[in-house]
Parts: sequence; structure tokens; C-alpha cells
Amino acid sequence: MASSVENVVIVGTGCAGLTAAVYTARANLAPLVLEGALPGGQLTTTSEVENFPGFPEGVDGFQLMDNLRKQAAKFGARFEQARVESVDFSAQPLKLRTGEREILTKTVIIATGASPRMTGIPGEKELYGGKGVTTCATCDGAFYRNMAVAVIGGGDSACEEALFLTRFASKVHLVHRRDALRASKIMAGRTTSHPKIQMVWDSVPVEAQGVGAGAVSGLKVKNVKTGAERVLPVKGIFVAIGHVPNTQPFAQTLDVDENGYFKPAAGSQVKTKAPGVYVAGDCADHVYRQAVTAAGMGCQAAIEAERWLAEHAG
Repeated sequence: MASSVENVVIVGTGCAGLTAAVYTARANLAPLVLEGALPGGQLTTTSEVENFPGFPEGVDGFQLMDNLRKQAAKFGARFEQARVESVDFSAQPLKLRTGEREILTKTVIIATGASPRMTGIPGEKELYGGKGVTTCATCDGAFYRNMAVAVIGGGDSACEEALFLTRFASKVHLVHRRDALRASKIMAGRTTSHPKIQMVWDSVPVEAQGVGAGAVSGLKVKNVKTGAERVLPVKGIFVAIGHVPNTQPFAQTLDVDENGYFKPAAGSQVKTKAPGVYVAGDCADHVYRQAVTAAGMGCQAAIEAERWLAEHAG
């Protein structure tokens, strides 16, 4: 039995995917939205979002994503729990293969996001998301006014996080396994010379403390040269060792950079080299990684998909 062909399939349900779903659903395209392992994306693990436009008192991350999902469903978006395992974008209709079936569609919007790299130390998982362990200073830094915090990492991202946190925190411990930062010279200079940033050289994190109380109370670190351990008395732990874009099922078909992020076609943020295939959000953006920029890309991808369908009607 031949499968029906969808107008648009959206892969991912973070801010980018759900915004694309709202736009394409309002255009009467009845999008099929595929939810992966974390419906709602990374924002569902954030207790309070204070920098999304329109919420002067802030909004719970899970609530924001639930609202977006309901908004998309109201206009006719359909949701299915599935993970894409492979694709064939060589001809129309485009093919997406999940563990259960093959989906045929005219257009695809990939909004699979990126997963933060974590250290894997004890306590990190238990205290992640509103309990003191986070991966985004821009999102959560303001919650640590006049408190000591720790940043783990040594690249440009870690330096940016540490410098941003100096606006709020009383002290920022920057924990790095070597005795020099991997960051660019200018970023490293700004970071090591800042009076609020204390370098914790030659050290690796060992344990995020405070699981019993449900809030970070300290970060145990170990000096890799001496073996000595000590506890940094911090209330927040910012893990800044990079992200892994969730692009693997598509990487053989679409262009990705050396870190696995989608590389859009020239002159566009969201178009790819495959006709009718668009990307949006953190899977294609390793610079900003904000909910509002992901939503903006989701809007762009939806409008591009609508135009493509209009031009190829019939």
C-alpha cells in the first residue's frame, strides 16, 4: 500500500521546531512533527526563562514549550513519537526512515538541536536543570547574583561564560585541566586578567556536591599533577566543554562543518543543498544558541518551506 505524501515533516520539538510547526500549521499545511528523545528540547530542563520576549516575570521552560506545542496543535500540527534513523533526499518525495516506518514528504525542516557535552561526574546529572548545574550562562547567570560559581572548560566558550558571569557572581572559578587556556589569545587575556575570575589550573572536576539538599553546595576538584583534592564553595556549576549537534542521521546527505553542525547553503541561514530541506535552531547555530534565535530560524524555515511548496504545487 502506497504511503501518503506529507506536505512538511518537522524533525524536533524545541523552540525552532515548534515555531516552524505553528507557522506551517497556520498556512494549512498540516505538518507532521516528529518528537525525539527529549520532547520540547533543552528548555524543558530549565526551571525559569527570563530572557524570552513577552514574559516580564519570566516563564517556566517546560511551560513555555508546552504552550508552543499546544499553539501548533491548535492550528493543525500533528505529533508522532519517532526518531529518524536515515534519510534519502535525492529525489521527490523525500524519505525519512524511523524505527517504525518510512515517511514520504515534499519538504523537511530539521530542528534537532544540540546536546551539551557533560563531564559525567557524580552529582552532575542529579543537580542539572534548576538545581545549580547548567550549561548556559546567558540563560542562568542572573540567578547567581553575589554568589561564587565555577565554570568548567578552557576554550573560547568557557571564557565567554566566565566573563559573562562576572556581571553577577561574586567570584568565578574557571577550572581547566591544563596550565594554559585553549581559547584565543585575546579571550584568554581578558579572562586571566579579570579580577573576579580565579583560575583553577591543572584541575579536573570530581564531584558536584549538594545532591542530598537538591542544590549545588560545592564542586570538588582534583589537581592532575599533585593528586590533591579540594572543594570550591560554589552555588553554581557551569559546564562549558562544548555541544554535540544532533545531526548524525543527516550528516551523510547534507553539508556539516568539522564539528557536525549543519552548513546552510550560501546566502541563507536555513536552506540546504537539498531542495525542500531546511535546518533551524541549535543544530545549525553554534554561535547564539538562544531560544529566541532558534524560534526565529524556525520561522524562516517554515516560510521557505511554504514558498517551496507554492512554487512546486501539483
